[in-house]
Amino acid sequence: MTRQKLLQIRLTAGQENSFAARQFGPDLEIETVHSPTEAIAKLARYSYSGVYLDGQSLEQEESIIRLLQSERILDGLPEGVALVNAEMEVTWANKGLRSWSPLPDPTGHKFYDTLGNTQIVGPDFCPFHTALATGSSSYSTLQTDDNRYFSVHVSPLTEAATDQAALVATVSEITAEIMQQQKLAAIHQAGRQLTDLKPDEIFAMDTQARIDLLKDNIRHYTADLLNVEVVEIRLLEANGNLMPLLSVGIDQEAADRQLFASPHSNGVTGFVASTGKSYLCEDASQDPLYLEAFEGAASSLTVPLLLHDTIIGTINVESNKVRAFDAADLQFLEIFARDVAAALNTLELLVAQKNNAAQQSCEAIHSAVALPVDYILNDAVAVIEKYLGHDPDVVKRLHRILQNARDIRRVIQQIGQRLAPGEAAPAGCSQQLHQKLRSKRILVVDAEEQILREAHALLERYGCVVETAHCGDEAVSMYRASHIDAAYDVVISAIRLPDYSGYQLMLRLQKITEIVPLALMTGFGYDPGHSIVNARKAGLHPKALLYKPFRVTQLINVVETVIDAYHTEAV
Repeated sequence: MTRQKLLQIRLTAGQENSFAARQFGPDLEIETVHSPTEAIAKLARYSYSGVYLDGQSLEQEESIIRLLQSERILDGLPEGVALVNAEMEVTWANKGLRSWSPLPDPTGHKFYDTLGNTQIVGPDFCPFHTALATGSSSYSTLQTDDNRYFSVHVSPLTEAATDQAALVATVSEITAEIMQQQKLAAIHQAGRQLTDLKPDEIFAMDTQARIDLLKDNIRHYTADLLNVEVVEIRLLEANGNLMPLLSVGIDQEAADRQLFASPHSNGVTGFVASTGKSYLCEDASQDPLYLEAFEGAASSLTVPLLLHDTIIGTINVESNKVRAFDAADLQFLEIFARDVAAALNTLELLVAQKNNAAQQSCEAIHSAVALPVDYILNDAVAVIEKYLGHDPDVVKRLHRILQNARDIRRVIQQIGQRLAPGEAAPAGCSQQLHQKLRSKRILVVDAEEQILREAHALLERYGCVVETAHCGDEAVSMYRASHIDAAYDVVISAIRLPDYSGYQLMLRLQKITEIVPLALMTGFGYDPGHSIVNARKAGLHPKALLYKPFRVTQLINVVETVIDAYHTEAV
């Protein structure tokens, strides 16, 4: 017959088993503990026929009963709870901890072994020793070999500590939270790497290559982080059109579909672009906004591309599974979308920087050759006039020199316009608003080379063909020769020239053509010879007057005024 065992919880002083022995007889094996926590540890490891409470008062006994009953509450918690002795051995574990443990029974084993092979992630790499040494709580994170994560909070049993229980450890599985943090960190890292290039790589890549790299990175990181293969990015244009930038896994017909930023009749993408609100389509077959992107599409997630809270486009990912995305995916894509928007903005800045650099290079080259080419033209025209009627072959060769010199300038100008068309015009002056200036031939006459350079720089930005002369006689020769090759559309002359006045130049030009498209320029209204007054009497347009130094808008307005007036009179 098996001898029965009794667990006695004895809090009073005196002979240990005297009362229990007398009460239950000598055949009963009695084991005595002196604290409720020690009793819980014993009850977890061994079987007893009963528990005897030997307290100092009824109130004390009731509190012990409640404490023992709390074991059943702890056993039902979803978190893990364990009593641990000073050697870090588990003396009691609830169901939660036992369910996570690969061991049949974690009691009697070192705590770290109860969860399998683990490594401490931190922040406290010795939480049990810290709690024992300081008498304060400590916590840490554990990672298992199967990539699960647990948060462990360790508290000392300062008043109820025994050999069986010195610490209580509460354990929570935080795998989902850790994985989410890692995913967020990966998204931020991916965002930083979207356009992260070394200086030598940037130097070796043109703008299109950078755009292609960005597309590849977006495709890679979206597939890797969100586990999707269908991605579409559209950029919002000024007219509301959503221009496709990237389409992966999208049917060609859907990729070519014209969409606008509108909440109606433009699908989920149009809705998101117009409202700035993200949209989770859980079941494409039941969503009236959804427009099919590929055969078998079942769900989608679309978020706006925001740059400083301004909508610049949309990014859309899709799946062939219903409810493939959840709120966490929405958060991830919104974070990634901001990085994508910043990367796209960086590329735009790179394009602008490239265009600006190209424009500056072309302007520097043109500035270096502009006046020397003008000198060639001036000299060639002067020689042509001397040889007219004498040696046709020389005149023909000189005309070829003129043409070649003008071709050099035109090629430089065309390269500059092709490399940087948008940035060529000064801020606030759109080239499209001044189409009438394109290809117009302008002759500028002034003794100051700085004025001639400025005329080249400012007018040629708008597509004008500018030539210069330094005095009245050069201007007359250039004007006469232009009627053989290509007539000037506007002549801009200083009122004071080295050989005569602007008014006298006008009179000489009128001997060549009855109507002269002339504008006069002066510094600070200085006109000692009354050139402006006399020129107006001779037919100068009332608004054909410029003041040095040039203001861009004034220069453009005057040139356009003369072109319009001359064209009307010529017709």
